[in-house]
Amino acid sequence: MTRRKALTCFILLSYITHVTCKQPHILLVVADDYGFHDIGYHASEIRTPNLDKLAHGGVRLENYYVQPICTPTRSQLLSGRYQIHTGLQHGIIWPTQPNGLPLDSPTIADKLKEAGYSTHAVGKWHLGFYKDEYLPTSRGFDSYFGYLTGSENYYSHYRCNGKMCGTDFRDNTKPAGAYNGSYSTHLFANRVIDIINNHEDDNKPLFIYLPFQAVHSPLQVPKQYEDQYWFINQRARRTYAGMVTCMDEAVGNITRAMQKRGLWDNTLMVFTTDNGGQVIEGGNNYPLRGWKGSLWEGGMHGVGFVHSQLLNDKVIGSVSRGLIHVTDWFPTLVKLANGNLNGTKPLDGYDQWNTINKAADSPRREILHNIDPLFKPAGRPVYNGTFDTRIRAALRVGDWKILTGDPGNSSWIPPPEDNMPPEFNQISVGPNTKNLWLFNIAKDPNERVDLSDQEPTRVRAMLKRLKIYQKTAVPCRYPNGDPKADPSLRGGFWGPWE
Repeated sequence: MTRRKALTCFILLSYITHVTCKQPHILLVVADDYGFHDIGYHASEIRTPNLDKLAHGGVRLENYYVQPICTPTRSQLLSGRYQIHTGLQHGIIWPTQPNGLPLDSPTIADKLKEAGYSTHAVGKWHLGFYKDEYLPTSRGFDSYFGYLTGSENYYSHYRCNGKMCGTDFRDNTKPAGAYNGSYSTHLFANRVIDIINNHEDDNKPLFIYLPFQAVHSPLQVPKQYEDQYWFINQRARRTYAGMVTCMDEAVGNITRAMQKRGLWDNTLMVFTTDNGGQVIEGGNNYPLRGWKGSLWEGGMHGVGFVHSQLLNDKVIGSVSRGLIHVTDWFPTLVKLANGNLNGTKPLDGYDQWNTINKAADSPRREILHNIDPLFKPAGRPVYNGTFDTRIRAALRVGDWKILTGDPGNSSWIPPPEDNMPPEFNQISVGPNTKNLWLFNIAKDPNERVDLSDQEPTRVRAMLKRLKIYQKTAVPCRYPNGDPKADPSLRGGFWGPWE
C-alpha cells in the first residue's frame, strides 16, 4: 500500500463505520521512569537516534502529561479514567497488596479486541495480580510476556518485598524460569519481534502494548551500552544513559521488523513515559522542577510523540502544544480502531486525534493531576469553606496550575554532565508549612514564579474546582499486605494467591 492510499484509507476509517480498508496496527510503547531531559531531541547528551528519528518524523507532544508514579499512569492509560475514579489515587500497588485496576470497566485492550484486534502485552504490568481475574490475559490481552510487580533485577527477574522474595516472570499465565540471565530489554524486544513475524493474518490488526522495564532502577545494562558514556563521571547517570540507549536500539529493531514484515506503513506508534525521571537513579528532568513522585512538572510533564505513515503530511515533523493527558489514549485509539466506547464507565480522556493529526485545538481544558486523601497533610488550610489546602493535590486549568499540600521534591537539578555547582540545586522554596502554589505554566513552564498571593480570585476558583472533583472520587483502595502473597508458597514465583 502506498503512503497516499494508506492515508486515504486511514481517513476513511476515522469517520466511516463500515469500511473495507484495514484498521491500523497500533504499537504503544511505554518507557519507565524516563526523564524529560533524557531524549535526544530535548538536547540531551544521551543518544537516542531511533526515538529522535521517529519523533521528528511524527508529532512531538510538548504539552503532554502523565502521572508522577507507575501504577497511576498505567491504570489511566488502560482505563481512560482518573485515578480518583478507580480508587488508585495513593501510591503504587505493592507486590503483597490484594489490589488491582478495578474490574468494573473494560480496558483499552478489551475494546480493541472487541474491534477485531489481536492484542499482546509485553513487559511490565503493575496493575495488580492477586487474583487470576487481574492478570493481563484476563484484561483483554490475547498474550502476555513479562513481569507483574513494579521492579526487579533485569537479568535474574528476581525481586524482594520485605522478607518475601521470588522470581517474577510470566509467559501468558504460567511462571517462567527459563529466562534467568537474559536482559529484559532484549527479551521484550525479541518477543515483540516474534509476535510481528508470527502474525499470519494480514487482515487482522495488531495491538502491541510494550511497557519496557527500562529505565527504572535497579541500574543495570550490558557493558557495551554503558561504555558509550565514558565521559559521564557520575556512575548512576552513566549506567542510566546506557539503559536508555539500549531501549532506543530495541525500539529501532522492532520498527525495522515491522517494516520487513510489511506492517509499518499501516501502523500508528505512540511513545510515552510513565512519569518523570528519578534523579537519584540517574534520570533527569531539567529544566523542569521536581522529579518522579512529585506533582511538579518534572514528575509528570512527560516525553511523548506519535509516529505513523498515516499522519497528515502537514503535521509530520511538527510539535503539538495541545493539552493532552495519558487518559486520552483510550478514546483516541479505540475510535481510530473503528471501535466503540460502549460499556465503559464515564471516561476522563478525550479523543485527541484532530489535535495530533490536524493541529486542531485540544478539546481538553483541564487535567486533574490527583487528589490523594492518604498522603500526610501539610500546613494549615489557607481558605475556609473550600478545598482543604492541606491535602496533596494538583489541577491544571488552561494555562494555570494549582498545587496544594506537599507536592514532593521541588528542586531544579541539571544533569550531572553539565557540571553545575552543587549549590545550584539548593533553591529555597519557602517555609515547610507552605501548602499552596499557583503558576502560569504557559509563561512559566519551570514553575519559578508562584502567583498564589497575587491571584486570590483565581486561586479560589481553582480550589472550588478541586472540591467538585473531590466529590466525584471513589474511596481510596490501599490495603495492607497479605502474607499469603509469599512466593515461597507458589514454587518461588510471584503470582495470584487468592
